[in-house]
Amino acid sequence: MLHVLDHPMIKHKLTTMRKIETGTKDFRQNLDEIASLMAYEITKDFPTRPVEIETPMGKCIGQELDKEVVLVPILRAGLGMVNGIQQLIPTAKVGHVGLYRDEETLEPHEYYAKFPKNIANSIVLILDPMLATGGSAKAAIDFVKKTGATQIKLVNLVGVQEGIDLVEKYHPDVDIYLAAKDEKLNEIGYIVPGLGDAGDRIFGTK
Repeated sequence: MLHVLDHPMIKHKLTTMRKIETGTKDFRQNLDEIASLMAYEITKDFPTRPVEIETPMGKCIGQELDKEVVLVPILRAGLGMVNGIQQLIPTAKVGHVGLYRDEETLEPHEYYAKFPKNIANSIVLILDPMLATGGSAKAAIDFVKKTGATQIKLVNLVGVQEGIDLVEKYHPDVDIYLAAKDEKLNEIGYIVPGLGDAGDRIFGTK
């Protein structure tokens, strides 16, 4: 199921990220803040369990998360979303999937994958700022499912219908969360209007 998060602060911060004149520092800061805002919305249906605690005034029954959370950024741009989500869920563990895209075929190829031991019983958030062709997202979900994980959510800043359709075709059980749905892909597979190469803008490599 697709969820486009219609929040004024997400829209405002994403507009700043899209601007060509926005530098690396402001780009990263707004990405952190959007990731936190998105995490707040995404976690609304996370299961909790009752726990007895003692406050300064006495005992009571509170609630705590019933599942551990694992973040799986798709390297390298997905790393830019980890800090913002960990600010909300500091106990979240982090796995990694490294993929590179063949510039001619646009197909993803794996070069690295490592996950926490508890991933099969955790809620997994796969992170990548862009959902373009959907190939990288599909491949990352494939890898995560091989670990035994069944509760998986895909979290992207911007995406297009082509990528959405591919993920929904192969992984209809995975919810997709976007900050914005964009118009199209250009001839080299980049999102339009998008926000450019997210990895380069996060790390200042161009």
